[in-house]
Amino acid sequence: MGGFCLGRQPILDRNHNLVAFELLFRQEETEETANVTSDLSASANVIVNAYGKFGIHNVLGHQRGFINADPDLIMSDIISLLPSKHIVLEVKESASITPEFLQRCKELKQKGYQFALDNIIAINSKVERLLPLVSVVKVDILALSQDELTKLVSELNRWPVLLLALKVENREQEAHCRLLGFQMFQGYYFAKPEVMSVKRADPGKVSLLKLLALVMRNHDDASDNDNDSSIGEIENEFKRQPGLSYNLLRMVNSGSDGLPQKINSIKHAIKLMGRKQLQRWIQLLLYTSNQSEDSLSNALTQTAVARGKLMELIAAIERPHDKNHQERAFMVGILSLLDELMGIEMQQIVEKLGIPDDISQALLTRHGRLGQALKLIEAKEKGEITSIHSILSELDFLSLNELSNIETQAIGWANRLEETAN
Repeated sequence: MGGFCLGRQPILDRNHNLVAFELLFRQEETEETANVTSDLSASANVIVNAYGKFGIHNVLGHQRGFINADPDLIMSDIISLLPSKHIVLEVKESASITPEFLQRCKELKQKGYQFALDNIIAINSKVERLLPLVSVVKVDILALSQDELTKLVSELNRWPVLLLALKVENREQEAHCRLLGFQMFQGYYFAKPEVMSVKRADPGKVSLLKLLALVMRNHDDASDNDNDSSIGEIENEFKRQPGLSYNLLRMVNSGSDGLPQKINSIKHAIKLMGRKQLQRWIQLLLYTSNQSEDSLSNALTQTAVARGKLMELIAAIERPHDKNHQERAFMVGILSLLDELMGIEMQQIVEKLGIPDDISQALLTRHGRLGQALKLIEAKEKGEITSIHSILSELDFLSLNELSNIETQAIGWANRLEETAN
């Protein structure tokens, strides 16, 4: 494909002034609609492209952007990448409306995020549960007769929401909606979606995996107050990847609370974003890049990420106060499948990445404490019971029950990340 695409369709007020854009998933510059097989994957691509590839200020200007947000996106950490002043999260009544989902929406609303209810044609119990949370209701006027539309608008007027007429295709439809009191309009009568495109090389998985290993220290309590040597390692990796550095600068500018600011160094950008936000962004890139790869490649990537987390959890049990040990353990796990993933000998990978001796030893020969932990994980994956008991006995700080519990934690964590790709 050679580039990245993003669709946007104008949203106008009653005076035909531009007030917002709906941001749409597009794979090709010439396509008017998209073949969406996964709502979460499509939304992740919209976010990555809008913020990282184009720059949100270039996409939206001073307007807001409406982004489709299915329950998986709402419940994920990805939302924290999106400054509340930029976007309106579109939810659908057909979504799984669980108490946890509603509570998450309430929390996001308290943080300043706005919600729109999309494609409404009638009020039912699910719609009634969502209406107190939303600021905008998008009504599919093509699906309704004039009488049905009039009745629906009358019912919606009981809530303090703005009404947006969706799929307006001619002057008569607009006039009828204006008469009913609609405040906003969207449809082919005003403008078809514009497809923006940019030619940009996607960051490779090797660089992204290494950045994850550098950035993603303890997932639960990582601090944004990194020392200079840690930031220096991350900065050096970005400097080796001009395309990734460009995307970082775009992302930081897009996330700033004010107007785009001048950022004169990669280190400055890393500090401004902070470790946790940088970690989430790299995870998102990892699972939205190279989606044409086969399922085996994606499965290996997911397993590597799960191994990293499990290695970290094992290290935390062995040395609960030694963050450096836990960081190195995570790195061993996440790098342990790179040879299979990239089709390169592990020796070459170790030399290329320039990693410490104990990590190299663990990856190449499974020796040392980190190597033993990795060997344990591999035995667990293969169901080799005798080896599992033998290694646990050698380690002498971990029970089989504890191993099973933290393995479940690690796999669940990796599965939540994998949802971004599927």
